[in-house]
Amino acid sequence: MSKILLSHLAHVELITPRLAESAKFFAEVMGMTEVQHTKESAYLRCWGDYYQYSLMLTQGSQPGMGHAAWRSVGPAELEEAVSRVEAAGAKGQWRNDSYGHGRSYRFQGPGGHTIELLWEVERYAASGALKSIYPERPQKITNHGIAPRQLDHVTVATNDVLRDAHWYRKHLGFRFMAYAAMHDHRNQVVFGTVTTNEKSHDFGLGVDFSAIPGRFHHLAFWVDTPDEHLRCADLLMESGTGIEYGPGRHGIGEQFYLYFREPGGLRIEVNTGGYRNYVPDWEPVKWDVAEGANTMYRNIGMPDSMLEAFPPDAAPAVPDIDLPGEPATVNPWKKYG
Repeated sequence: MSKILLSHLAHVELITPRLAESAKFFAEVMGMTEVQHTKESAYLRCWGDYYQYSLMLTQGSQPGMGHAAWRSVGPAELEEAVSRVEAAGAKGQWRNDSYGHGRSYRFQGPGGHTIELLWEVERYAASGALKSIYPERPQKITNHGIAPRQLDHVTVATNDVLRDAHWYRKHLGFRFMAYAAMHDHRNQVVFGTVTTNEKSHDFGLGVDFSAIPGRFHHLAFWVDTPDEHLRCADLLMESGTGIEYGPGRHGIGEQFYLYFREPGGLRIEVNTGGYRNYVPDWEPVKWDVAEGANTMYRNIGMPDSMLEAFPPDAAPAVPDIDLPGEPATVNPWKKYG
């Protein structure tokens, strides 16, 4: 019998080599609220997230992900999740020194990514000019920049998408929603999605055959409507921030997407839309990339730059793959979107 252990993605720590500039970008262009700033880190929040912060930015020599944190559904479930992680051989450590939440457990997942599990959190309660007139909202809507309502998902790079997806499903109760394989090379899985709730995913897994474990691909934030999403593109261009990919709509998950880079070099996505899935015995759907797994309308190829992961590596994340009747490729999404 399956048991729900985790509720949702609570926050993500990103490593940036340009902390001051990154923090300014997220505050001014993204329109997030900075709630804490130390010598090493800045903490920012989306206006609709309920805890102290959504994003932690930490100074480092290269861009990457520090950790991604999921909140359990209760204290007993946190203990059980940790027990399952350790039984699977992924030893970690309990921590009591984090800002904005209580005791947590950090470990390395099968792809080398640092994952944090927690239950006790400090709820955000706005005051003064930030206080909303609506009692269910933790904060007034940000009145400048992109102003995402909430953190949506994190996508990482891993050398074995299926291994990771099955591991998170078996040991932590994630639902494995969908995955995409190469056209005419359908045993090569290049992307997968898992989730702890009704969203299509709060954790994405992209293939990466580099020699660097635990790499990061992008962090996604949510806006309420397609109109707001298109407005994001205008705001980014007006701010001098180039758009890497989009606007468009994914096939897997059906969200509208828009990708760009922040000053530290990290890839950020703003999305909206998508389906909600409450089916308790859902089994993952297999896509061919030619069916529009990445771009629903199959009308725009993904640029090669989207294969870059962090920390950077000289080699592409996807090596040359010889497809029958086609030249070798390093970008399975370039032809089919």
